Amino acid sequence: MDLKGKVALVTGGSGGIGRSICLDLAAKGCDVAVNYFSRHEEALKVVEEVRRLGCRGIAVRADVSKMDEVEAMVETVVR
Repeated sequence: MDLKGKVALVTGGSGGIGRSICLDLAAKGCDVAVNYFSRHEEALKVVEEVRRLGCRGIAVRADVSKMDEVEAMVETVVR
């Protein structure tokens, strides 16, 4: 599946299954926003890997249990 021109926001993207999802999406051409709560360095490493695959990537901190943080995160990604 070709995902060029698409953007994905992956919650928990800094490690484990979330990291794998980020890299799989990037391998298919998708730009990726990597959400993290406390693992900033790990999120930045995932962003580096996404960029090495030729896609845009950003790390976005948010506690997904707090609606105001989720809304701010989505606003950041959409910009």
